[in-house]
Amino acid sequence: MHLSEQEIVRRESLQKLREAGIEPYPAAAYDVTAKIKDILENFDKFDGKEVQLAGRMMSRRIMGKASFSELKDDSGRMQIYVNRDELCPTEDKMMYNSVFKKWLDIGDIIGIKGTVFKTQVGEPSINVKELTLLSKSLRPLPVVKVDADGQVHDAFSDPELRYRQRYVDLIVNDHVKDTFIKRSKIINTMRNFFTNRAWLEVETPVLQPIPGGAAARPFVTHHNALDMPLYLRIANELYLKRLIVGGFEGVFEFAKDFRNEGMDKTHNPEFTVMELYVAYKDYNWMMNMTEELLETVAIAVNGKSKVQMGDQVIDFKAPYARVPILQAIKEHTGYDLEGKTTEEIMEIAKKLEIEVDESMGKGKLIDEIFGEKCEHNYIQPTFITDYPKEMSPLTKAHREKEGLTERFELMVNGKELANAYSELNDPIDQRERFQDQLKLSEKGDDEAMFIDQDFLRALEYGMPPTSGIGIGIDRLTMFMTNNDSIQEVLFFPQMKPEKKAIELTDEEKTVYELLKKQTPVLLPTLKEQAGLSNKKWDKAIKGLTKKKLAKVSNTDTGLFVEIL
Repeated sequence: MHLSEQEIVRRESLQKLREAGIEPYPAAAYDVTAKIKDILENFDKFDGKEVQLAGRMMSRRIMGKASFSELKDDSGRMQIYVNRDELCPTEDKMMYNSVFKKWLDIGDIIGIKGTVFKTQVGEPSINVKELTLLSKSLRPLPVVKVDADGQVHDAFSDPELRYRQRYVDLIVNDHVKDTFIKRSKIINTMRNFFTNRAWLEVETPVLQPIPGGAAARPFVTHHNALDMPLYLRIANELYLKRLIVGGFEGVFEFAKDFRNEGMDKTHNPEFTVMELYVAYKDYNWMMNMTEELLETVAIAVNGKSKVQMGDQVIDFKAPYARVPILQAIKEHTGYDLEGKTTEEIMEIAKKLEIEVDESMGKGKLIDEIFGEKCEHNYIQPTFITDYPKEMSPLTKAHREKEGLTERFELMVNGKELANAYSELNDPIDQRERFQDQLKLSEKGDDEAMFIDQDFLRALEYGMPPTSGIGIGIDRLTMFMTNNDSIQEVLFFPQMKPEKKAIELTDEEKTVYELLKKQTPVLLPTLKEQAGLSNKKWDKAIKGLTKKKLAKVSNTDTGLFVEIL
């Protein structure tokens, strides 16, 4: 295990603490009597009172017999004042001279008991009377400095590191915690909105024999005891509608769904969605309910219906514009797709320079055209409505417009936020729609829906007229917190495996550093520059080639070494 110099020093301090009889990881509970935020917001109430706090030491300024430090708990940061003689009222000054000044480090978790006061410059502080080490930190935190002008230096801002080490990100970047607090508030606000209307929160299976409810590529696994393939759910729709068949009039679920597809700033293979189904409603009712819900969420999270998203101000106040999808395509491309065949739409897509293939049916072609040419134009919340039947295999046919369905997608800031239908409850029509999907699958569409025979059986018992909606919680959180990347609103986004550092011997490092400055280079020239003995030189070159950091090539002009 390779340790940095600071990590070695911290382990030495750990040993010294133990030798002094101080347990660096005590088992006993530590009684916290106040939070930093409460003290700062209600200083007069706490002034002169004794409090007991716990948190992480984030800075330290040693000034002889007295020092200042910054303590951080889950509510905020606050200055603490440590005076040697008050911390150590007896002749034994070890707790200050050795423990606090030498053996504690930035990042250590401590408990303090002391009195609340203000310094001469008016800074709320705690005068520490007792100090307890609760957990010794063995790795140094990134040192983020803020100067007098508020400028941040050495920020922990590399996204790769931040997402891999979210625990460090949360410690040093206070605004990150605020994002996740808002995410929790979004979910709780929605949950309260639904439960106040007497709709039931439920749970449905993550492992499913049929991946239904959406057009997406699933993750596949195998159940050993049952000896059968199972799929991670791509949606929970078909199970929730089974519950409507069973007699519940309103059910909802906050669910983890999984889609084995591409990743970008707005897509993660594991994501959170809220799906709601309410009996005896249609998609017009659902649009009205969605407006009310999102306006409520925006006000609960940010205190107003308007939210900042990059350079845009998005207003979630009802009502929202409602635009049929074919009208949107005609407006933004000039092509009227109404009544067009699959072949005609494919030709139009090619003219619009949209990538297509023969497996695409009419629905997927229209979806691609809208996504490429129209979607980005809808910044303010807009319901895109009345999708063609081929795009919507689970949706009830439009009551007035032939070939269309009663479906909408809510667009915000150029992205889909919600998808909703008047749910198809005709079991014969539903079976035919599934069979059409099967034909697309046979043509090579790996996102076409499977036929779920049990769901069809449930519909044959009768499902009341129902409207359902799915809202992406990750994307909604992005909008409500002004983040343009889904990774910013997931605690632990999916990442490629972390590359392990390749350890090099001193001789390999010498040769490699020379090679980085000049590649390719003649082998004799590099050997002369390295100044190694023949034995060490051979080991270094063989080591670098074995570790695939360099290669040797035999050319007409001699042996060359180059970096890989």
